[in-house]
Parts: sequence; structure tokens; C-alpha cells
Amino acid sequence: MQKDSSRRTGRQGGPLPVWTQSLGCPKNRVDTEHVLGSLGIPVKSVEHMGRARLVLINTCGFIAPAVSESIRAVLDAAERIAGCKRKPLLAVAGCMVGRYGVEELARELPEVDLWLPTGDLTRWPAMIARALALREEPAPAIDGAWPGRLLSTGPAHAWLKVGEGCRHACAFCTIPSIRGPLASAPAAALREEAQRLLAQGVREINLVAQDLTSWGADLTPRARLQDLLAELLPLDGLAWLRLLYLYPSGVTPELLRFIQTAGPNLLHYFDIPLQHAHPDVLSRMGRPFAGDPRRVVDRVRDALPDAVLRTTFIVGYPGETEEHFDALCRFVEETRFHHVGVFAYQAESGTPAAEMPDQIPDDIKERRRATLMELQRDISEEHLAAMTGSRLPVLVERPHEEWPGLHVGRVWFQMPDVDGITYVSGPGVTPGALVECDIEDHTAYDLTALA
Repeated sequence: MQKDSSRRTGRQGGPLPVWTQSLGCPKNRVDTEHVLGSLGIPVKSVEHMGRARLVLINTCGFIAPAVSESIRAVLDAAERIAGCKRKPLLAVAGCMVGRYGVEELARELPEVDLWLPTGDLTRWPAMIARALALREEPAPAIDGAWPGRLLSTGPAHAWLKVGEGCRHACAFCTIPSIRGPLASAPAAALREEAQRLLAQGVREINLVAQDLTSWGADLTPRARLQDLLAELLPLDGLAWLRLLYLYPSGVTPELLRFIQTAGPNLLHYFDIPLQHAHPDVLSRMGRPFAGDPRRVVDRVRDALPDAVLRTTFIVGYPGETEEHFDALCRFVEETRFHHVGVFAYQAESGTPAAEMPDQIPDDIKERRRATLMELQRDISEEHLAAMTGSRLPVLVERPHEEWPGLHVGRVWFQMPDVDGITYVSGPGVTPGALVECDIEDHTAYDLTALA
């Protein structure tokens, strides 16, 4: 006699209800989307953990504050589901697991049912499915497969992760020890994934890697980023292609010549993490262009005068003096980046920088961070003021949560999640639409537009 499968799974058919949280960078979001699309069963997202059969938290472990945020998220989830009549499977994945290991974390956080280390990335769907099966949930998926992807970014944009790991050895960075060496995804596989994204109506694809300019250096035969771009740019439906993150020394004249002639859907948006501007600090960091970081900025602007530049800086690095910081402020004021992120240095165990002398007190680091952000705020407002009165395409993301008829979107020089946004209204403004708009007003970081 055949058993009732709905009784065995504990569900009366229908998709598996899941609650997810992805912390840290967009690469984590892509991993989460792949997992949810690869379980071998339909999945639906729910807003309340108590209604979920699976709670998945994809953690960040890059720096101490990110680890603390990840731990708080896990503890909060464990507390919220503890009183559930039927407790969902609590699975914790990502860089925190890769950094500290399952054994140590399991001792500290026994509330977690399943740990998913970064080294087992492609096996996560099968590991989750097996754990669910033990709880009389759905049957296991196939080991090592990424057959699907459940988008979480809405209809307008998606991230495309082109590789894992990093081949550089910056003195402050934990990524190579967590994610391993560079491992580029093949161009053919990336092209197929991009086609699937576009077939779902996505208009903007953002390529992301720890160092995008290194893509292909480990492949056989060796390939260049230009080769991947040549595969992606002709795809039907692609409106915008954005490149993240560009290692300074990888922004070569050859790459810039390719971008010059690539066409309008390859955005002239350059996210180049410089990390500092003073040669003494850059040398201690193990960064390129230590003698003169202006070289890469000038190289981009000479080739593409309309380029928008984004960068990140670390303040309070060991040995950073007031003179070093003043030089960084002058550099930002003179260079006038469109977008800047500023981070107070964190001494991470296992990195060379953590063992360096002349560590900076936290209050000084925070003061320097706030000073640099205030300087950049004024620069950002000047850039956006210059846009007022112009006409630009706006990619519409979603309706505004509070104001009927108003939507949240972005113009081409606003990267998702980290740059400002554009508030837009008018005819034809619907999620996923690319609408020509008049830019009518601005704040320090955001625009207002009318279709």
C-alpha cells in the first residue's frame, strides 16, 4: 500500500515556506537565491518566521561588526522560533561559518540545526534538503547542482556573481582565508545564467566579484574580463550592465579601450576600491598604486570623461597619522568622486595588519570616518545639483512604501543598495520599467524625477 506523501512531508502540497536573510555583500545574496532555486521543490518566501518550514541566514564574516551582526541575527531568529508550535529548520550559512568553522560555532550556538560552510557552497541545497527530509519535509535535491535561482531583488535588477575567492593578499583582508583563491566561473555558464535572468524581465545585470578585473586569469585557456563582456553585452533585453568591483591595477588601458566602444548598455560606472590615498598607508596595506593612486582615476577620466567613480576608504589603519588622514581628505576634495564609502579599520585576527604596531584608538577612527563622510556629503550634493533640470532614464524598482503613486528607482549612476535613489512618479512608472524622466530636485544623496 502506497504511503500518503503529504503526510510524510507534513505539508498538504504547495511550495515550501521559507524565511531568509542575507547579510553582507551582494555575493551572499546570489548564493541565497541559488540555494532557494535549487532545492528541487517549489519555494515561497514568507514574512513571518513562525510560518516558515526553513529559516536560512546567510552570514557575513569579513570584519568584526559584520560577525556581531550575524550572531545577533542568529540569536534573534532562534528566540523568535523557540516558541513556535512547529519549529522550522534553522540553517546558518556563509562567511562567518567559513571563517570560524562548524565545530566552534556549534559549541557557541547550539540553537542552530544546520551549518553550511562556504567550502561546501554547491552542496548547500542537498544539505538543506537532507536536513528537511530528516524532519519529514521534502526529498533531497541533487548534490553539486545549481539548477535554479529564486530572485529576491524585484523585476528591475539582478546580481551575477562571476567567481569566488581572491588572488590578492591585502594586509587587512580576511576574504582569501574564508573564500579561498580566485575561482572564475566559465563564460558559457555565466552567459546562460544571464539569459535566464533577462528572460524573467530583469533589465540591469550587475557583475560582482571580489576583484572583477581578475576574472579569467585562472581559467584554461586564460581569459580576460573583456572576453566575458563580449559574451554578455549582445544578450536580448539587457539595458544596463554594471561592473563591480574593479581592482585598481586591473583597470588597464586595454580594458578602457574596450569599454569606450562597447555601446551604451555597458555603464561608465567604475567602482574602484582605493582604500587610502597616502603612499605610506597604501604600502602598509599591500595595495597597488601606492606611489600615486591618482593614476587610476586619471586613466579612467582621460579615457571616459563622463565616467562616474565610486570608491571606498579605510580610516584609522595602523600607523595612520593626522598628516596621512589630512592627505586623504585633500585627495577626496580634489578628486571629487561621485560616491564614497568610508570604513573605520577593524583589526581582524589572522591578518598581518592586526599584528602591526601603532593601532589607532576607536574614538579617533570614528572621528576620522565622520569627517570624511561629511566632506563627501557636500561633494555628492554638488554632483546631484548639476543633474537637476536634465532628462535621464530611470529604472523603476518598486512602489514607495508610504506614498501612493510614488516609486523608488535609480538613474544609471546609482548602484543598487549602496548609492542614493531616485523618487519617481508619472505615467508609465511601474516596477521594472525604464522611463525617461525630468530630474526636478535633489538632496545630498537622492534625486526626485517626473516621467
